[in-house]
Amino acid sequence: MEAPPRSNTLTRGDPLACLLEGPRARGAFMIRACFDPPWAVRVEDRAPLTVMLMIRGDAWITPDGGGERVRLRAGDLAIARGPDPYTCADAPGTTPQALILPGGECRYPDGTSLKGSMDLGIRTWGDRPDGSTAMLIGTYLMQGEISGRLLDALPPLLSLTSDVWPCPLTPLLMEEIVRDEPGQEVVLDRLLDLLVIAALRAWFSRPEAEAPAWYRALADPVVGRALRLLQNDPAHPWTVASLAAKAGVSRAALARRFTDLVGEPPMSYLTGWRLALAADRLRDTDDTIGAIARQIGYGSAFALSGAFKRVYGVSPQEHRTRTA
Repeated sequence: MEAPPRSNTLTRGDPLACLLEGPRARGAFMIRACFDPPWAVRVEDRAPLTVMLMIRGDAWITPDGGGERVRLRAGDLAIARGPDPYTCADAPGTTPQALILPGGECRYPDGTSLKGSMDLGIRTWGDRPDGSTAMLIGTYLMQGEISGRLLDALPPLLSLTSDVWPCPLTPLLMEEIVRDEPGQEVVLDRLLDLLVIAALRAWFSRPEAEAPAWYRALADPVVGRALRLLQNDPAHPWTVASLAAKAGVSRAALARRFTDLVGEPPMSYLTGWRLALAADRLRDTDDTIGAIARQIGYGSAFALSGAFKRVYGVSPQEHRTRTA
């Protein structure tokens, strides 16, 4: 008996799978940071997403711009969405002793290079390997490694405490991050992806989770049906009238209800969804721009290129080159 075919769009009918499809680390910056108080590191790397998993001790993460700071204790996890800077320290107000810049470059606050002065071995950094504070840090270095749909759904800083979500990956991460074997970079990339997906699944499942408007709208019997039609078959030549007929309401009723719940009209949402899929496929496949255009509902590569550049500011080919 043949196995059932896999969907070539995303997991049909599962909005969370659509949201979590994005993480694809490629040579991510991963370290084990070990410190003794007082310590503080200012992060200005402009990375799209960074995960911090507390192993022992505790730390405060303070975002720039007056955002609410987060305290991490052993077993807790935080995810910071870039590009805004933040400071990670033993206590609020501790003066930073190091800066993390784009590409994982490390400098003293005066701008001079650390020149490896805080290197403690394989992917280990800080004061001493058995310091009273230890945390695992994983950073996606390129925007294309994280779906824009996922980034748009996240706050600048979120956290999960160990009593809400005891991370099942901690022992494996602790073992793998200090290994130096062939293919180790790929192993760590995939572990980081799995950590992010598992953590965000737990975060979105909380009763008080602030999911994006379209995610909440999926519970509506009318708008939810329209959203699933658009998500599951973006290549179809949808109109508001055809969506309304499928949802069993008038065109005007669907347009009004959809806009109220999702925050934008149906056709605007469809355009954004199609272009998000195009961005992902440009990154993850070798399909031609013309083939991708047909897969998502554009009549030609030219039509896709025009729409893509209006939204992303670069052509599809430029986007592919940047995320390669």
